[in-house]
Amino acid sequence: MNQDATRQDKAPRVAGGEGVNPLRLDLQLCFALYGASNRVTRLYRTLLAPLGLTYPQYLVMLALWETAPRSVGDLGQALDLDSGTLTPLLKRLEAQGLVDRARDPRDERRVIISLTSEGAALRDKAQPIPGEVVCRLGGDLGELGALREALGALQQRLDAVPARRKASGP
Repeated sequence: MNQDATRQDKAPRVAGGEGVNPLRLDLQLCFALYGASNRVTRLYRTLLAPLGLTYPQYLVMLALWETAPRSVGDLGQALDLDSGTLTPLLKRLEAQGLVDRARDPRDERRVIISLTSEGAALRDKAQPIPGEVVCRLGGDLGELGALREALGALQQRLDAVPARRKASGP
């Protein structure tokens, strides 16, 4: 018996039907992404604990270390987060003394986020984290870079998918 036939025999079948079950958990792209994301977040959690940062707070700090001060709207756009999610993160970072939040004097509707001296200094302590992540993930930089690019391309493809409205019933 050839290898393809053996593989076909082991594939779970749809109950009462023919073919491979399209609802198998291990065949779902969403589940593979979910599992990988959870594991990467756990890896970062371990590395970020000594800095007193959660993974989402680290992402905010990365964005601010790139460009600060910035508006909440600009941060939300950079991080792909809405203000309802971002504001509590910023309040906690402010309580930790890492950022300052202030109304823009030219437009009171805008809130500007800036780094405190403690927040800026934390950058030096965070410097080794990306390298440590690469070491713990294994593989080479080219492979990890290609994976990051593939995930970025997937995000762009998903952004281009038009939102589908539910069909209205009779």
